[in-house]
Amino acid sequence: MKQLKRKNAALFFAGLMLSAAPMAASHAADKPTLAFVVNGASDFWKAAEAGVKKAQGEMPDYTMELKYPEQAAVAIQQRLMEDLVSAGVKGIMVSAVDPKTQTDGLNKIGSQTALFTTDSDAPKTNRVAYIGSSNVDAGKQAAEIAKKAMPDGGKCMGFVGLLGADNARERIEGMKEGLKGTKIELVDVRGDDIDQTRAKKNVEDALVASPDLTCMVGFYSYNTPRIYEALRDAGKLGQITVVGFDDDPITLGGVKEGTIAATVVQQPFEWAYQGMKLMAAYLKGDKSGVPANGLIIIPTVIIGKDDVDKYAANLKAMAGK
Repeated sequence: MKQLKRKNAALFFAGLMLSAAPMAASHAADKPTLAFVVNGASDFWKAAEAGVKKAQGEMPDYTMELKYPEQAAVAIQQRLMEDLVSAGVKGIMVSAVDPKTQTDGLNKIGSQTALFTTDSDAPKTNRVAYIGSSNVDAGKQAAEIAKKAMPDGGKCMGFVGLLGADNARERIEGMKEGLKGTKIELVDVRGDDIDQTRAKKNVEDALVASPDLTCMVGFYSYNTPRIYEALRDAGKLGQITVVGFDDDPITLGGVKEGTIAATVVQQPFEWAYQGMKLMAAYLKGDKSGVPANGLIIIPTVIIGKDDVDKYAANLKAMAGK
């Protein structure tokens, strides 16, 4: 009898749980979901995660997520966004892997949900707005670092993840423009498709193939650390000028010790924080935050040796550490 009572009680509670499940799902469905989709796995996006977290804390009526594609590939990123749309996501902010070849795919997403871009814009799509850096201006700032570090000129080799992405192309163009009229030349840029092993190998190969190089530029967040490691392993740290982008700990450490001239930093925390709030307002019908040209530019800044400690402390504060 006792065993029967236990069995009936177990069935009763199981029934309660099953009946509650649809209610929980219905409640979750009442909370609009906003997604921030990045272009590939990189520590660069940790600041964006913190920005999403802060926005979520201020807007508990939304579910906010940051999503990484399994690989930095157009098809994989597209499938991820389509899965999000199928799951009912109301807004997506994306750093497109290759905007030039993703126009149709991004337009498909934009026809089904509110689409915003970040990091690398896709202006020929139906995206609502872009929020991020001016990559041309960032490239010009990289040129300023090189000019200050190499007043007598030199030959630079650049390294980047996605050669076809607008953020890469615009940074390269901006740097070349900023170097006009000087004796500094950006002779080539090598891509690695966000493969960090390949990124370091590109640097190692360049050291062998072009022994006259006097400067290296890491255009993506992980490129500068791989440059640092390759130069360290070759015993050439401090012999070749390094111009960095973004704020990887290795990059900041190199800037502080003087083996990296300086780095141009973006503000992915602000992209995510302001972007999620912008999407939420837009979905509520408030379009006042979207400028006529669809561009919301978050300035980039140069971090030199004397700026590192203050900047690092600010990063920790933003992350709530």
